Amino acid sequence: MAPLCPARICGAPARPPVFARASPRALRHARAMNAPRQIRNLALAGFMGVGKSSVGRLAAAELQFEFVDTDEVIESRTGVKVGEIFAQHGEAVFRQFERELVAEMAGWSGKVISTGGGLVVNPENLASLKQHAFVVCLWATPDTIYQRTKHQSHRPLLQSPDALAKIRELLAAREAAYKQADVLVNTEQRSMKEIAAHVLHHFRAAQHSPPRL
Repeated sequence: MAPLCPARICGAPARPPVFARASPRALRHARAMNAPRQIRNLALAGFMGVGKSSVGRLAAAELQFEFVDTDEVIESRTGVKVGEIFAQHGEAVFRQFERELVAEMAGWSGKVISTGGGLVVNPENLASLKQHAFVVCLWATPDTIYQRTKHQSHRPLLQSPDALAKIRELLAAREAAYKQADVLVNTEQRSMKEIAAHVLHHFRAAQHSPPRL
């Protein structure tokens, strides 16, 4: 199959957006960083392989929310796998897709959102998420992540001769951003059900707390 050119992904060669433009209302909401938080969604952040999809689906079922994986949304809308976007068009194009999707999320309600591993590294993405979602970062050690991901070929950032070293490097670079989540949850030596229960406990407590800036 012929490579998909940027113009076919983005709709115009000069600019990479693929999503329908977020409405002015949604964009205003995303930029209203001084407004009180209205927690309508649950967002899971963290590195690849920490269990965001598994925990997210369990939490969504319990809350009767819709589960949304940001990477899957991007793949569905572009018709291209994340790894192919990285390979053919570069990480910057993928991050632009993420930013547009984050802006759209400002109008969402009743969702459990599993975010890509680098999505919250952008401070604007994280600030926007926090306006409408309780953000939980799932955590694991580099060695655990390596064991969980070493046989997975769809991780573009881990296509390295030394994947463990790459994981350590990326985790160190992202640690400060991950620590800005509302709660950090360690996923070591816990079942997915236990982790989901822990996440739900924090989410429900936050929903019943007074709004804060």
